[in-house]
Amino acid sequence: MARKVEAPVPINKRGSPEAIAKRRSARAFNELLDPAGSSRLDGRTEQRRRRLLAELESGKTRGSGRPLKPVDVLSHVTELLELGESVASIRKVCRPRTAPVADARLVETVGRLHRAYGFPKEAYGFLGFTEDVLRRAGVVGPAPKRRRNES
Repeated sequence: MARKVEAPVPINKRGSPEAIAKRRSARAFNELLDPAGSSRLDGRTEQRRRRLLAELESGKTRGSGRPLKPVDVLSHVTELLELGESVASIRKVCRPRTAPVADARLVETVGRLHRAYGFPKEAYGFLGFTEDVLRRAGVVGPAPKRRRNES
């Protein structure tokens, strides 16, 4: 009986490190020579931005249809903020959730999550966390002290 020789699986050239490096260097080159056009997103990034907004609006992932977990909401909002989307425009499609009960366990868990991921404080607002909870968890610094007007 003859053994069947399998052909090697072709490598995905789009995700290869060389292809990624080429795309990044081309984008940097274009931004240097054409600063007016650099504010626009490229096609793939624009599609990703639209998908993230659609998933936040529906509350479900596109592929599997499973509901977004709270950490998914945080990561989606964070990525949209990095892409230049404003908090107001995200809030139009994703209404903030109701505030959870702020017990010591929640505050400690949010603090650990923030140390691990470093999500911006605006993202936590979409899960209903108040400024007080974020301050106790160490996400934001202490409240600024009010000064008296010395007139």
